[in-house]
Amino acid sequence: MRDAIRGEARGTAPVPLSVLDLVTVGSGRTASQALATSVDISRLAERRGYHRHWVAEHHSMPGVASSSPAVILAHLAAHTSRIRLGSGGVMLPNHAPLVIAEQFGTLEALAPGRVDLGLGRAPGTDGATAAALRRTDTLNEGADDFPQQLAELTRFLDDDFPDGHPYARIHAVPGPVQGPAGRPPIWLLGSSGFSARLAGLLGLPFAFAHHFSAHNTLPALDLYRESFRPSAVLDAPYALIGVSALAADEAREARRQVLTGALSMLRLRTGRPGLIPTPEEAEAYAFSPAEREFVDGWLANVVHGTPDEVREGLDGLRKRTGADELMLTANAHSGEARLRSYELIADAYGLPEQAPEAAPELG
Repeated sequence: MRDAIRGEARGTAPVPLSVLDLVTVGSGRTASQALATSVDISRLAERRGYHRHWVAEHHSMPGVASSSPAVILAHLAAHTSRIRLGSGGVMLPNHAPLVIAEQFGTLEALAPGRVDLGLGRAPGTDGATAAALRRTDTLNEGADDFPQQLAELTRFLDDDFPDGHPYARIHAVPGPVQGPAGRPPIWLLGSSGFSARLAGLLGLPFAFAHHFSAHNTLPALDLYRESFRPSAVLDAPYALIGVSALAADEAREARRQVLTGALSMLRLRTGRPGLIPTPEEAEAYAFSPAEREFVDGWLANVVHGTPDEVREGLDGLRKRTGADELMLTANAHSGEARLRSYELIADAYGLPEQAPEAAPELG
């Protein structure tokens, strides 16, 4: 039986390699094209032995089309047969726990044994959009609210509210009330220490957002490991980190591609979100000294270059962090560049081509 959490390192990779997909939309392209690219990435990742493909919840961002992870994951499940699929993550405070339990119970029924439920605490957007999502001006992201929401979601997934609880007669369907069934493993996601400690105390796997919070990576992983208590889910800590990584046939081309993502992030951070710019637009942009400092700092944490250079960078990062899995995200203007990057990285590690598996018959 396959481990529902731990992956398998393939080829010469030191740990399992996975994919984090933001379903980015480049200038001159459409959301339909971005979603089609996600299908192509998932098929490529499955064929080349990447362990899992996660999509992340974001809202009100023109350059990102992943506002509905459960919908996208259902689509990816219909086009793959083996790779694990999951959320990296669903932002729990944005949703009623029962709704998430129903969505991911449905995904588990569609792709049994292949679904991960990654949960985040941030809104995945700005405050005004979060208020619109939650229909309240009070954004509850404190230490008291998230653990309570998580506990409620877990009980809906397991259908085990105690007698006398107000929700004891409410059932998330698809789910255990319909008979024996698996359920997605829960991961906690974080970019600081809060979720790291909580994941450790609960004995859950932990995913850290190194790709946009690199300065917190080592402290958060240390906190997770120090806090870890064995559970029915894990007997030892298991941590993956999200890594911005892009390989191209030539180092200069890799630099051109990652600059598009850096300019997009600069615009987002300065209140000017938009579609991912083209390499030509990014190269022609007149950066102010402060903007150049931001971009240089951002790119310092993006592993990019030739396949050998990316492999060397990923190996070094893994040694420094002790991560059990590397989840790669390629933020670039074109889907072709992202697909090429995942193929080149697979080649650099000698990941073997995987024979396709027949999709399970559902009935």
